Amino acid sequence: MADTYDFGLVGLGVMGRNFILNVVDNSFTAYGNDLDPEKVEALITEGGDTEKVNATTDASTFVQSLSLPRKIMLLVPAGKVVDIVIDSLLPHLDEGDIIIDGGNSFFTDTDRREAYLKEKGINFFGSGVSGGAKGARKGPSIMPGGSREAYQHVKPIFEAVAAKYQGEPCVTYLGPKSAGNYVKMVHNGIEYGLMQLTSEIYDILKKSGGLTQEELHKTFHSWNEGRLQSFLVEITSKIMNRKDDLTDGYLVDMILDKAKQKGTGKWTSQNAMDLGIPVPTIDIAVSMREISALKGERVQADEVYDRPEPETPDKTKLIQEAEQALYFAFIVTYAQGMHQLADASKEYSYDLDLGEIAKIWRAGCIIRAALLADITQAFHENEALPNLLLAPSFIEKVKETVGAARKLVAFGATNGIPLHGLSNALTYFDAYTSSRLPLNVIQAQRDFFGSHTYERLDREGIFHTEWED
Repeated sequence: MADTYDFGLVGLGVMGRNFILNVVDNSFTAYGNDLDPEKVEALITEGGDTEKVNATTDASTFVQSLSLPRKIMLLVPAGKVVDIVIDSLLPHLDEGDIIIDGGNSFFTDTDRREAYLKEKGINFFGSGVSGGAKGARKGPSIMPGGSREAYQHVKPIFEAVAAKYQGEPCVTYLGPKSAGNYVKMVHNGIEYGLMQLTSEIYDILKKSGGLTQEELHKTFHSWNEGRLQSFLVEITSKIMNRKDDLTDGYLVDMILDKAKQKGTGKWTSQNAMDLGIPVPTIDIAVSMREISALKGERVQADEVYDRPEPETPDKTKLIQEAEQALYFAFIVTYAQGMHQLADASKEYSYDLDLGEIAKIWRAGCIIRAALLADITQAFHENEALPNLLLAPSFIEKVKETVGAARKLVAFGATNGIPLHGLSNALTYFDAYTSSRLPLNVIQAQRDFFGSHTYERLDREGIFHTEWED
């Protein structure tokens, strides 16, 4: 048995077990901890060599088995469980030890824990991990935030286990305090938006285009070989092709249309409102999951309201326009997320490098896509870029595809096919690119009923009008 191990991990569920085995695969030794003896035994059995990987249910044995400074990662459910685990470890830790929360904790909880542990001489990291169970095993995208100095102890391990894009590890130090958890939160918000958009394009191709499952599979597969290359488009092509084991049909057709959520998309939307940053594609993606939960009411409403019979357009043309519209909406969704990160960086003093964030999202994570290489370049060329839509390299991309988005949104409205994500992406674009909006009327209304004042176009100052004699 090894005297000490390089890395410790608490929480040996599927994600935790896969991550710790990834660490071992990259020539580090690791020790696991879980209250469930079966999970402990499962790790020891799968690891195969206790000199390289071992585990225990006892917190004291676990901590004492790690080399100094101890590097302990938590992969446990967000919330109170994280605090409980931290308190169970504290009596056994020494000054300078490092705890890494690898779950989807809310960023203000991370700030609280970081301050609490700093008083005790313990370094605390909130570190986003994206890629799912397979990513944890083969290489995730990792988003750490905390003490820059303490990160140097973790850096060799994280760079070894992270996904690689053209040989570069998809991990970098992001900033102080909760920077890592915040970036992961926005990553998940973007994920919500991209998933909603992909589902809408599937819907219009199937309902109006009449594409068979085989045609849908081939369409998404071909898109994944072009500019829409991404993890979500790739898995969508595979989903379209999966036969059902219990019926003669396809599995996707048998899945209940109620999408669940764990809260990170909602957090992104709520925080964007707190910051005053518009992210309508993400907002509506969250709302659509909530609408989907109203299955019984939706069925009842569908029975009492007439719906248009969808037109049948030229299939080839519809597929082309759908690809262009999805590409346009993907760009807009990334633009909204990056805008939120830029503003949050100032508000919370994270000093985020948006180019580096896009860079570590290029592989390993759920929102990995070919687009991210272009996004990385855009922010490296102009670190102060206020919005991706203003990047010279993206202007032509948007101009070439926005027309298709307009056609699909209009088609969906006329034919009763809900395209909320695509519609919100388009209206965001139209509003952001309008030099004159009708909000002058709203300011006049506010001043009329509440004397809230207004500004003028033709002169400086704050004004108020008595609108009625």
